[in-house]
Amino acid sequence: MALLSEETGEVARFISRIYGAQSFKTNISDAEAKEMLGDEMADVLWVLMCLANQTGVDLTTALEKNFEKKIVRDKDRHSNNPKLK
Repeated sequence: MALLSEETGEVARFISRIYGAQSFKTNISDAEAKEMLGDEMADVLWVLMCLANQTGVDLTTALEKNFEKKIVRDKDRHSNNPKLK
């Protein structure tokens, strides 16, 4: 869990630098920044898959069920949001 928190924090740090008010200490192109963000996101996914494996959770089935739930619950959520128009 500590590793998942650490990796999630790294994703948050990259997002704040790419899309927020913070900036990188050195010049990094947008493409490099997004590639680095993708690598950090992959780290989060890897740790999450390891946790699922260690705890006996079928992550594929859980994700499929979660998609089904969100498709029903949230099907109009974003299309009706005036902030997104």
